[in-house]
Amino acid sequence: MIDNHILAPIFVQLFTAIIQLMFWRKTLTQRYLSVGGSLVGLMVAFRLFGRVKESGILTLNAANWDAPFGIVFVADLLSVTLVLLTSIACFAVSIFSSVGLSRQRMLYGYFPIFHFLIMGLHGAFLTGDIFNLYVYFEVIIISSFVLMTLGGRKAQLEGAVKYMAMNILASMFFLTGIGILYGITGSLNMADLSIRIQEVQNKALIGITSCFFIIGFGIKSAVFPLYYWLPSSYHTPPSAVAATFGGLLTKVGIYAMLRVFSLIFVPDEFTRTLLMVIAVLTILTGAFGALIKTNIRRLFSYLIVCHIGFMVGGIAMFSKIALMGAVFYLIHDIMVKTNMFLIAGLIRQLGGTMDMGKLGGLYRDYPKISLLIAIVLFSLVGIPPLSGFWPKIFLFQEAFAQHQYFYVAALIIGSFVTLYVIAKMWSEVFWKNPPTEEEIDNRFAPMPPYKKILMVLPIALLALVTLYIGLNAEAIVKVADTISTQLIDPSAYIDAVLGNKTD
Repeated sequence: MIDNHILAPIFVQLFTAIIQLMFWRKTLTQRYLSVGGSLVGLMVAFRLFGRVKESGILTLNAANWDAPFGIVFVADLLSVTLVLLTSIACFAVSIFSSVGLSRQRMLYGYFPIFHFLIMGLHGAFLTGDIFNLYVYFEVIIISSFVLMTLGGRKAQLEGAVKYMAMNILASMFFLTGIGILYGITGSLNMADLSIRIQEVQNKALIGITSCFFIIGFGIKSAVFPLYYWLPSSYHTPPSAVAATFGGLLTKVGIYAMLRVFSLIFVPDEFTRTLLMVIAVLTILTGAFGALIKTNIRRLFSYLIVCHIGFMVGGIAMFSKIALMGAVFYLIHDIMVKTNMFLIAGLIRQLGGTMDMGKLGGLYRDYPKISLLIAIVLFSLVGIPPLSGFWPKIFLFQEAFAQHQYFYVAALIIGSFVTLYVIAKMWSEVFWKNPPTEEEIDNRFAPMPPYKKILMVLPIALLALVTLYIGLNAEAIVKVADTISTQLIDPSAYIDAVLGNKTD
């Protein structure tokens, strides 16, 4: 079904960013515009999600050029789910940013660039053209590079150089793969590529081409051995920026893997084995990296890597149950990881540092805030019946069914290491008494009440969403089931794009 509302999430973020550019020096106005634009974007995302659930896959041909000749935008359940989750995270980060950033950083153009980044994310999720996917990836990279360097501190610039170098390399592999793909098929429309790729006789060339996409998406997702840029860079920017990065940017790579390796390169035995090896090593390196970290954000960065391996393993097994687990974990991970970095920012305001050795006593001083944070930590660990528990059931079930025992072992190790490091963090930051030789720089206590509310409110909002995902798992399972069915059998997607259906 053709529907012009597909572009609404993109345009809301675009116009919000453009309007904010008109108020470059008026940071208070930019804050109101950011929160207001994010709220409108959230309502638009809810409406689009409802339309797709009710009417099925929606399409829009740009400039009314029929597919596969023109650029097409496609809203299936996977893409609109990610648009909705991105909009929720965007709304929460906008509120946190309004009080969690200094005015100096806002004057560098934080808010317009932030909304350009969200626009790029929405575009990547909704495009049905693989070159357009590359274009939106570049929008994301440019915007995120600017956000990472805001303030110009040495650590930020060092992290940004590593981040930019690896992402340029990823873009090079991605673009090279697109070029080869266009050369052997003559098309860039993903639905059309799904058909044309089957007609190519040179299967070895298809396999080589798919490796370019694995490397490109693997760098963006931070998988082994291409992950080192993430923990080296995500701890350097402000917490609001790190929350956006930690919750959303690596998940674009996972989305691209789900889309491309279900629609174009259906994984053969070699590809599945390669992805499984990558998944196992990613889980283990992320888990062991987290074990030795004392800085909260560095610890969270390695947990991002570890849990990316969970989802890559689901893609590697490429069955309906496995994809249900990967999609469910993707939904859970976006909310939890965004919230974890917001929590890290709040802890820094409460204690003046993110070094766990210099913190302590937060539960004694702020019991209500600590209990709110505990809900998020329990969800991250996967304590039943919270959101991190349910997708692991599907992943374990399919791993045993396919005799992927190395993956099972990696899942167990990753889960227990996550439990250990989070328990250690809780003990160090919340339970133990603060070190007597350290002077606590509490920036939260002197804040006016409205600022305290605006700093805690987005954490509470994302915690409620996380609780909903866990306690209403049946509804999320239904969504994941539909998405996995569409990924295993993309005929509905292809028909919606190429079938020339009209209202």
